[in-house]
Amino acid sequence: MLIYSVLTLTAQTSEDKKLIALGKAYKDSMFRNEPTKEFIQSLKADVPNGLKEATDFIVQTITTKNKLLSDIYLKRPSDQVLKQIFIARKLDLNMREENPIDNFKLLDSLKKKEVLIYEMVDNYYGMLFAAVGNKNQPFDLSKVNFKLSEYNFKDDTEQGIFFLHCMRDCGTQIWGFINIPKPPNTKEAYKYINRFPKFNGRPYYYFNDFSFKDFDMVIIIDEGMQSYKAFYLDKYYETFLNHLITLNKEKRPEKEVHDLLLGSILRERSLYKYTKYKDVLERLFTEVKKD
Repeated sequence: MLIYSVLTLTAQTSEDKKLIALGKAYKDSMFRNEPTKEFIQSLKADVPNGLKEATDFIVQTITTKNKLLSDIYLKRPSDQVLKQIFIARKLDLNMREENPIDNFKLLDSLKKKEVLIYEMVDNYYGMLFAAVGNKNQPFDLSKVNFKLSEYNFKDDTEQGIFFLHCMRDCGTQIWGFINIPKPPNTKEAYKYINRFPKFNGRPYYYFNDFSFKDFDMVIIIDEGMQSYKAFYLDKYYETFLNHLITLNKEKRPEKEVHDLLLGSILRERSLYKYTKYKDVLERLFTEVKKD
């Protein structure tokens, strides 16, 4: 028994302990809770050399008015750093369970596990944009221009993950105004649409690089493996349609409506299979074609 205890202690490296501390810090402060300066200082102290980038990122995700929209964080990290952040996030989720697995055992198994690289990229940008939404209030990305060619993406799939995560979080900003009040509060929704960022200097709806191969991963824990495109393109189309509803209800100029319809992926009918709004989109396509 004594031998087992000694072996267990020696296996718990300083990097392991810091990863668990990062997971706990994220769990406690990822939403609106504001950690103290003393806590942040302790989290940034005694960081193993190979864990500094991951530690810095997670500190930013729990910091109000963070700097996550600067290029240093928007750029894709190395695979090693992506894996470290992925592990910290899994530890965070484990700590939320009623009967969690021992953190060191989970960490050890995650280190050995081969994880789809796209799942780790998804995790990274999911955490980044969630932190921008949670910590940088009020929401306003109107002065942000994402230069997608400068973020070290390995392929179009990683670029698509970045875009779809960003637009999912933007879409949540207007969803409530459209779906909760009766009638919809399109005046307020329009204010938020004008706070959406640009991509390569153009409005979001001009982005059309969705030809990357679909893949499956766990997106919502209770629902098992899901098609990535089916989940995120559906959310994207929902934002697009809420935007269109807003323009029509607010009686915006015809040019503004046509820019949204004709400059978007509306004509890419091959993508309709990924959304529950297929019938709505097909009717819109027919109407645009007549115009």
